[in-house]
Amino acid sequence: MNIEINEIYLSSVIGRSVINFKGEQIGILRDLIMVPGEVFPEVSHIVIKCRKGLKTLPWGEVSLFTHVVISTGSNTPQQLHTFDPDAKDILVKRDLLDKQIVDVDGAKVVRVNDIKLGNLNHKLCIFSVDIGFRGLLRRLGYERFGEQVATLLKRNIPHNEISWEYVQPLEANSSKLALNIARDQMNELHPADLADILENIPIQSIRTVLDSIDVETTGEALYELESDMRNLVISQLDNEQMTDILEEMEPDEAADVLSDLPEQKAQELLDMMDQEDAEDIQELLEHEEDSAGGLMNPDYLRLTSEITVGRALEILKESADEIETIFYGYVVSADDQLEGIVSLKGLIMNPPETLLTDIMEENIKYVRIDAEPEDMLETLTKYDLIAVPVLDLDDKMAGIVTVDDVLAHYLPQIIKIKRR
Repeated sequence: MNIEINEIYLSSVIGRSVINFKGEQIGILRDLIMVPGEVFPEVSHIVIKCRKGLKTLPWGEVSLFTHVVISTGSNTPQQLHTFDPDAKDILVKRDLLDKQIVDVDGAKVVRVNDIKLGNLNHKLCIFSVDIGFRGLLRRLGYERFGEQVATLLKRNIPHNEISWEYVQPLEANSSKLALNIARDQMNELHPADLADILENIPIQSIRTVLDSIDVETTGEALYELESDMRNLVISQLDNEQMTDILEEMEPDEAADVLSDLPEQKAQELLDMMDQEDAEDIQELLEHEEDSAGGLMNPDYLRLTSEITVGRALEILKESADEIETIFYGYVVSADDQLEGIVSLKGLIMNPPETLLTDIMEENIKYVRIDAEPEDMLETLTKYDLIAVPVLDLDDKMAGIVTVDDVLAHYLPQIIKIKRR
């Protein structure tokens, strides 16, 4: 049985002697083979550099593991197994050290400078990764010297480690070691943070990140990317995956994504999509990109005049998952004529039996489907609105434009001004 070991850094054991029970040197430690564990990733074998090449030894046969020496009950190298590298093997030094990972707690891409190992249930496990300057000094053998210099300067070298619970490896193979908590938190990251991560990792790692998040989250992150980077990410996906993502996106956002793709590629994706979703997006694509028709969302809280506040709230609950903006309900006739608007506050503050016709606002502020961003922004700001309805050329309700859609149009111009 393995003796108890304290927490130890990978940099302090790689290259150390491995001896047998007689105290004879077998070789030196070259690497550790990892497998997913019940709690943390576990070492299944150690890789030893012997005179006759690389050998492996099961962790269960290791009797001592310290930064000074590693010992085993095996007598001679002939009793060890020849290391036959397999593409599926995950080696901690080769596949994790110096590699980029996602710190899902800090929502950023970082580099692994060292790895902390420890004993859990007689298994050698990865506890955390060191991403700081201290880990780099330790690797180079200058940690103590660095501390002396820092003391003279009255400074501290901070410990900057991430628990393995919050690590998402970016290598396709080593990502199998990510814990469920890391995968769950990847889906909880803000889309803008995910977009930053995608922009700061190697192209070959993009697919690994996308495989670790769900379809809806992928769509939200894609929308946050600049068009060139977005198209690069899309190139890593097959058409079936991309159509699944587009169907989960808001129609106006999906239209923006498709409008930046080559026409043939966009049409291929539309042809593969659910017909109703494709029709909504196709209609948006037919309008100028920066017009109300191009910026609007055709999905909105649609109500009818004969219902009560109580029924309206029921419809709101039923459709909330499918509608991006629920601050207003739009009272629309059977032939799509906009008759009035009720606010969410109005629905909450009035008794359930109140008819919508008694509380709806009939002095409606709207924009035409060909309205330009300046017109939409003026209407939104003048009347202090979160969203404004869009009417087509026949005065029928076509959709809504939200204030964030309009501001997103102006954002690139604002950034350019600030950079001057």
